[in-house]
Amino acid sequence: MSQVDTHVADKLRMVEPVMLGSRVRSARLARGWTQSDLAGDTLSIGYLSRIETGTRRPTLSVLEVIAERLGTTVDALLHGATSAEYKEIRLGLDYAELALQNGEVVDAELQARQFLTRAERASHQDLVDHGRYLVARVLEAGGQLDEAITEFEALLDGASGLAAIRFGIALSRCYREVGDLVLATEVGERLRPVIEDGGLEHTDEGVQLAMTVALAYIERGDLSRAARICTSAIRVAEEKASPTARSTAYWNTSIVYSERGDTETALALAGRALALLGEGQDVRNLARLRLELGRLQLSLDPPDVHAALDQIRRGNRDLRSTSASAGERAQGEVVLARALLLDGRLEEAEEVARSAQEETPDGASLGMADALIVHGEALAELGRREESVASYHRAAEVLQQLGGSDRWVAQAWCELAELLERAGEMEAARAALKGAAAASGLRVRSRARDRAISPG
Repeated sequence: MSQVDTHVADKLRMVEPVMLGSRVRSARLARGWTQSDLAGDTLSIGYLSRIETGTRRPTLSVLEVIAERLGTTVDALLHGATSAEYKEIRLGLDYAELALQNGEVVDAELQARQFLTRAERASHQDLVDHGRYLVARVLEAGGQLDEAITEFEALLDGASGLAAIRFGIALSRCYREVGDLVLATEVGERLRPVIEDGGLEHTDEGVQLAMTVALAYIERGDLSRAARICTSAIRVAEEKASPTARSTAYWNTSIVYSERGDTETALALAGRALALLGEGQDVRNLARLRLELGRLQLSLDPPDVHAALDQIRRGNRDLRSTSASAGERAQGEVVLARALLLDGRLEEAEEVARSAQEETPDGASLGMADALIVHGEALAELGRREESVASYHRAAEVLQQLGGSDRWVAQAWCELAELLERAGEMEAARAALKGAAAASGLRVRSRARDRAISPG
């Protein structure tokens, strides 16, 4: 057997029999033939029927006969397209992915949808899945988070192995962005059997999924659970994973330490993550890490504002050249506005905070509240009290719409309460403190006298 024949035989062993059978049936019907017409004197109708339903994988010689009678090629039946067409579709999807990574969202969507349609016509499932994944990422980048979640859910339902983990990472990330932290953490539990059964714990995807889920636990305020996940992920990443996966583990663990108030340890871990990520080509995550490092530098006592501004400006600049979502870009501007406030650049801070509000998607309510709060701070420092108070009240309205317990929503309420108190809005400040307590999971217990029945 020649090298070409060996390659085709390998493809035949790898192709899904159901998909191959579907292509044979589609080609037969396209010619207007019955199974008897295709079988001729060479094949039995029963054997051909089993091939078309995917219950029987044909031999290479039988597939060659079928292809010849149908006026097509073995390659087309195996790929759903000729080898050249398959490569062209794959190249088109790769181009769409590159455009997305470079922040060219419109071009990425056009390319992804065009080549997804071609992949569907060719019935090549791996290219179809890749195309649908890219379309979902385009939706995410454009702030259409509900639509993106629907697509990622559908992809995850029919996926396995590393593909399932990649879809799960994206899905958990989107759930976190819309504030559904319970579902964001549940994705990790759904994929646990996939990871354990496939021995995928030491893959980059396995580490990245763990860290994505850990972020959701951090936002829920479950720092102990998040710390356990991060510690385990660092151990796994240091054994076998790539520098990118190790940097992700260090990065998210730094967030845990930051939330616990240990800024020095958080900075050290973030610095290790930055050094590792700087070796690769992951511009989006490198930009996000620079923003996190800048935020940590602002949390020092005293803040290292000059160093923070350098990291934050670089992070925001790079983020805009990637597939980062509108919510991520807006959050970067909020961090920049806070740094500018600390540096005394009040007018610039006010302008950046206003821009952050305009860019924040409707679904990212916490992001909008953050933008309104920092905008109010800038206006207050500029002596524009009425506008500042109005911005604070708008932030309170946004936060009021967020239900359930959420650590970062509680933090936003606390910051807002202090700012309202400074502005002399005492009643609103008290309401904000109650909002913080509710978001922290605290509830006022009923008193015995409230439960007593008054004598009739």
